[in-house]
Amino acid sequence: MRADVRRWLHDRTYPGNRWEPRALLRAKHQQGTTVSVVLPALDEERTVGAIVTSIRRTLVEACPLVDELVVMDSGSCDRTAAVAGDAGARVVHVDTVLPEHGGVPGKGEALWKSLHVTSGDLLVFVDADLVAFDPRFVVGLLGPLLTDPAVGYVKGLYDRPLTTTEGLVPSGGGRVTELLARPLLNAFWPELSGFVQPLSGEYAGRRELLESVPFASGYGVEFGLLVDLARVAGVSALAQADLGTRQHSHQSDAALGRMAGQILQTAMARRPGGGAPSPELVQFLRTEDGVEAVSWDVGTRDRPPMRLLRAERGGRRR
Repeated sequence: MRADVRRWLHDRTYPGNRWEPRALLRAKHQQGTTVSVVLPALDEERTVGAIVTSIRRTLVEACPLVDELVVMDSGSCDRTAAVAGDAGARVVHVDTVLPEHGGVPGKGEALWKSLHVTSGDLLVFVDADLVAFDPRFVVGLLGPLLTDPAVGYVKGLYDRPLTTTEGLVPSGGGRVTELLARPLLNAFWPELSGFVQPLSGEYAGRRELLESVPFASGYGVEFGLLVDLARVAGVSALAQADLGTRQHSHQSDAALGRMAGQILQTAMARRPGGGAPSPELVQFLRTEDGVEAVSWDVGTRDRPPMRLLRAERGGRRR
């Protein structure tokens, strides 16, 4: 593993349970900082209400760490907007925001437009399809931002149980991450290979930083933000927090293929020019002490067409 990645993993990977809400509330008041939590949602009536209720009760009413709780509804056909509103969120319909700029389908559009309708100095993004949501996710993501001014963006890392016909497997979720996003980062942006969950839907950042980069439409938004923020602010300004376990609904292989296609388009639009890709692939294992990085050499080598080889050898065969 590259020495700079190893140092970053040591310096910028935090246990999410390191901070208590009351301690962060004091830091927030001392700094005069405000916090907005945003949930992008599309047809998530089954889960969005519980998430909003949990955040409202724990981090708005019991301990006012969160100043603003917004659900960005991307045109749900179910009762997502009504359920979120009843649970205590301010619901904003994406099509009503910046209508003069038109609309682009997908998650990235909702996140981009949320910057226009929120006011917090710090923004926390949480997917609306989480099951058994823990409000400590929000606390863990805010911790580095409220305690270290050098940190500008924090990604969540976690185990992702996978539901199969044989029950719940402790890990195995994140198929697009392992099959596409991680190999792409390792090949073309190896300085970012220390991110355990580069496509995590739970992350937080400083407004001035988030407003300085473009937001890719669709499911490419998380990949694009990671690459663009590293370019603008430097990898040392990025961090990750271990949030434990994340449960959510799983999509079909066909849906994941469409997601992968959008991520690939986002990556290719940002691919650095020139030079061979790095042959190293960094993966992660859960241990008693957190996560452990494991490096593999995945470099390949093309052998020449046999006809050319024979021509060079004078047409000789064995």
